[in-house]
Amino acid sequence: MDLNDVTQSPPPPVGTPNSEERMWAMFAHLSILVGGIITAGWAGSLGSIVGPLIIWQIKKDQMPFVVDQAKEALNFSIMIAAIMVALTILGVVTLFIGFIIIAPIMGLIGLAALVFIIIASIKAHEGTAYRYPFTIRFIK
Repeated sequence: MDLNDVTQSPPPPVGTPNSEERMWAMFAHLSILVGGIITAGWAGSLGSIVGPLIIWQIKKDQMPFVVDQAKEALNFSIMIAAIMVALTILGVVTLFIGFIIIAPIMGLIGLAALVFIIIASIKAHEGTAYRYPFTIRFIK
C-alpha cells in the first residue's frame, strides 16, 4: 500500500457532480442576474431567460446536473418574466395610476428573486440540486 493511496480522497460517488458541473450549474443560476444587468430596464426580465437557455443547450448531452439546474433557472426566469410583464400590462391598463401599487410589488418580487438566485447559486456550487419556491415547471 502506497502512502499516496492513504492521503488521497476517494473518488466521488456515482451521481455526485464534479467541480466543473457544479461551476456550470452555478453559472446557470447567476446568468439570470447577468442577463438582467445587461438588458436593464424593460427587457431585464426577458433578457434573463437567455443565459440559462444557452447553458442548458450547450451542456445538455454532457452534464446531467447542469441540465437539471439550467432548466430550473430557466423555469424561474420565465416565471419572473411573466409576472413582471403581467404587472406592467396591469399598470398600463390602469392608465399608469396602478403603478403606485404595482411598482413596490415589482421591487419586492425583484428583491425576492435576487435572494433566491443567490441561494440557488450557492447550493449549486455545493453540488445540491436547488428548487426555486413558487415556480411553475414549464420545462421538465
